[in-house]
Amino acid sequence: MSLTSVELKANSSERIGWQFHRLALIGALIVGDAFVVTVSFVLAYVMRFLTNLPFFNEGAMQSEFYTLLIMMLVPSWIALFAVYHLYDDKLLFNGTQEYQHITNATSMGMLIVVLLTFFWDNLVVARGWLLLSWFLSLSLMTLWRFSVRRFVYWLRKHGHLHKRVLIIGATEEGRAIAEQLLAEQRAGATIVGFIDNTLPVGSDVIHGKVKVLGTTGDFTELIQHNNIETIIIADTNLIREQLITINGAMDVLSRLEIMLAPGLFDLLTIGVQVREQGAVPLLSLNKTRITGLHAIGKKIVDVVGALVGLMLLSPLLICVAIAIKLDSPGPIIYRRRVIGVGYREFSAFKFRTMYIDGDRRLTPEQRAELAQKGKLIDDPRITRVGKWLRRTSIDELPQLINVLLGQMSLVGPRMITASEMHHFGRWQHNLLMVRPGLTGLWQISGRSNLGYADRVRLDMHYIRNYSIWLDLFIIYRTVPVLLKGEGAY
Repeated sequence: MSLTSVELKANSSERIGWQFHRLALIGALIVGDAFVVTVSFVLAYVMRFLTNLPFFNEGAMQSEFYTLLIMMLVPSWIALFAVYHLYDDKLLFNGTQEYQHITNATSMGMLIVVLLTFFWDNLVVARGWLLLSWFLSLSLMTLWRFSVRRFVYWLRKHGHLHKRVLIIGATEEGRAIAEQLLAEQRAGATIVGFIDNTLPVGSDVIHGKVKVLGTTGDFTELIQHNNIETIIIADTNLIREQLITINGAMDVLSRLEIMLAPGLFDLLTIGVQVREQGAVPLLSLNKTRITGLHAIGKKIVDVVGALVGLMLLSPLLICVAIAIKLDSPGPIIYRRRVIGVGYREFSAFKFRTMYIDGDRRLTPEQRAELAQKGKLIDDPRITRVGKWLRRTSIDELPQLINVLLGQMSLVGPRMITASEMHHFGRWQHNLLMVRPGLTGLWQISGRSNLGYADRVRLDMHYIRNYSIWLDLFIIYRTVPVLLKGEGAY
């Protein structure tokens, strides 16, 4: 081992502290879940039997029966949550899967109760109570878990509940992952260092923040001395024996989690599942387009959302149109030619934000930067009103019309112009199988600060992992990003 023990050895109390906090958090979740489920069932009883709500017939209250039923159902609900991995570190506080599992577990619980009433004649449960219990438990549980998630994010932002991460491979992919985890405080990751077989030990990998700790030959000692909890493999040149050694560490250290990063463009986009064909385990790729019921549901949300949005925002749209006319000569709407589904071009509507002679205002240096990045930080072509419109993305609201025309979606990949096509290489085919969106993962992850590589990574992740929950999550995250003007220019 080339580094001194002082440089390598982490304080063991940090790991013990993390484990204690983790167990305390899981315990609090179980107690909180039980309380929320109990409140939901009791509130459903009050609404069904003690109020005069429409659609419900009067019936005997049977308070003792429902008290006993609730006492039996609450622990059953907690057991169902455990079965659906709602107390699993890998699922909690990340992405939208936690909310999907809450929906699945709650719905499965109610389905079991309904089936029991069919097969057990002595068990008579009011259907109104069942319906109210399902709705209230699902709503209140989602709200409760959302509140816990915000609290956990706050703790992570202040340095608590962090996992110690070791990255194998100081490659371009490995550095990209480290930079993203360092920038995303909510991820709760402390990057301890890199293992790399090509760089000298102690080499600075990320601006003095992360260094190379050793080689793959030092792997076992490094994870023990540094109390590593997560390993990210970003080196595609590892031989089979090295991978076996790394994987075997999980048998010795139960806390250890190993994750793979198959490449910058493929990062978080593969979406594979292990399937058995006969007795042969094979990897199955998830879809690279949105189809079936997902497509139907998305279309319904798009049409309803666009109609409601245009009606509610019509006063704002009128005011913006007047401001554009008063600010500079030219049309109110700018038609931008973009590539849509199946390589079909269409005009994306936007409020005009540039002077009509904008191109003449560019210097040679600015032209070169524009050709490379697609945008300028300080663009002289943008009008005074245009700067505000772009910062808030209000300039893109006319694209609600494109959504109604079926050319765009409320959420989706970022629009691509013909001049940008070469930046997307082999991924352009997949990206053009889905309608572009008014907002997307790119909108909530940096907006104009993102390069083309990051855009591909985020958009492919969206396509492969699409769900209505992901759309709702992106819409929810879009609002504060627009209000703060993050990454906009």
